Amino acid sequence: MKQFLKPLTLPASANWAVFILRVGLSLLMVGHGYEKFQTLVGGSKIDFPDPLGTSPVFSLFLTVFAEFFCSILLILGLLTRLALIPLIICMLVIVTILNPNAPLSDLEHGLMYLISYVALLLTGPGKYSADATLFNSKPHKRA
Repeated sequence: MKQFLKPLTLPASANWAVFILRVGLSLLMVGHGYEKFQTLVGGSKIDFPDPLGTSPVFSLFLTVFAEFFCSILLILGLLTRLALIPLIICMLVIVTILNPNAPLSDLEHGLMYLISYVALLLTGPGKYSADATLFNSKPHKRA
């Protein structure tokens, strides 16, 4: 598990590119998640798509978890690869289940997030992340 969370060794320019991609995507997505979070805790009747057949409230909860909380983890670069899994699933549901017959032009937004999240899953969080600090630290030798 620790190996899965450990960032790859990348050149400096690639580390900056991964940082910009990770933080930029997350800042955009956290806004979508925050709006849904307000709906979830707002106390009003929840009218949200239920593509998995659980309930509109649970579907909204899962979406808020992915779009809001996992995006915050991505901004920090904390548990990055684990945080990407719900986001990838969320984008897959949006693109394939909620909009199965939509034209490509209507799917571009979700597909761009999906492709970017998969790329980040493959590269990891990069050097400028909490994961790099937590999982690349060398054990201290005792005196």
